[in-house]
Amino acid sequence: MTTMHGLTAIVTGGASGIGASIAERLRDDGATVAVFDLDPQDDAHGYRVDVGDDIAVRSAVAAVAERHGGIDIVVNNAGIGAQGTIEDNDDELWHRVLDVNLLGAVRVARAALPWLRRSPHASIVNMGSIAARAGLPARALYGASKGAVTSLTLQMAADHIDEGIRVNAVSPGTADTPWVQRLLASATDPAAERAALEARQPHGRLVAPQEVADAVAYLVSPRAGSTTGTVLEVDGGVAGLRLRPRT
Repeated sequence: MTTMHGLTAIVTGGASGIGASIAERLRDDGATVAVFDLDPQDDAHGYRVDVGDDIAVRSAVAAVAERHGGIDIVVNNAGIGAQGTIEDNDDELWHRVLDVNLLGAVRVARAALPWLRRSPHASIVNMGSIAARAGLPARALYGASKGAVTSLTLQMAADHIDEGIRVNAVSPGTADTPWVQRLLASATDPAAERAALEARQPHGRLVAPQEVADAVAYLVSPRAGSTTGTVLEVDGGVAGLRLRPRT
C-alpha cells in the first residue's frame, strides 16, 4: 500500500515549478491531488483559483471536498516573487505580494479546516524560503512575506495541534524554478549569475524542485505523525553551515 492511499490533497500553485513536482510526488505516493492555479492547464483535477480571492478559494475547496469526500492535506505553495530594497517596491506591490504569499495560505487553510478536522491524517504544509532567515540582497519584500509565513506556520501548529492537524513548513534555498530561470535570463551575464547563485549554496548547486517535493511528501505523510511546528530546510546548507572558503 502506498503511504497516502485514500488521502485527498490540495496543492496551490501546483501547475508548474515546485508545485508541479509536489503534485506529482503526492500522486506517486497514492494521494488524490487537486491543483489550484491561475492556469491549471490540462490537469484533470485542476481548479482555476486565485488565492487572493476568498470567495473563489472557498468555492474550490468545497468542490474538492464534495468531489472526493473530504480533504486531508493542504500544501500552500502558491506565491509570487519580488526584487528590490524597501525603496524599490511601492505600497501596491507590498500589498499584492503579502496578499498572495501570506494571506493566500491563510485563505486556503481556513477554508479547508472544517474538513481537515474530520481527517485522521490532517496536515498543512506552507512554503517558506531561505529568504525568511538569511539576509539576501534585493529581497526585502519577498523575504518579509516568507518570514511572515514561517511565523504563521508556528502559530497555526500551536492553534490546531489539539484538533489533530499538523502544520509545518518547507524552506527551500534558491531552486531551479521558472521564476529563477526568468531572473537568470534577464541578467547581463546569465552564466555568471547562475554560477554566483550556485556558489552561495554550500552544496554548490541550485535546489531541484523534486527535492522540495520529497520534503513536503515526508511532512504530509501519516508516517510523520509526531512532526509539527517544524520548518524543514532544503537549502544545500545555507541556513546552518559556515564553511571555510574553498581553495
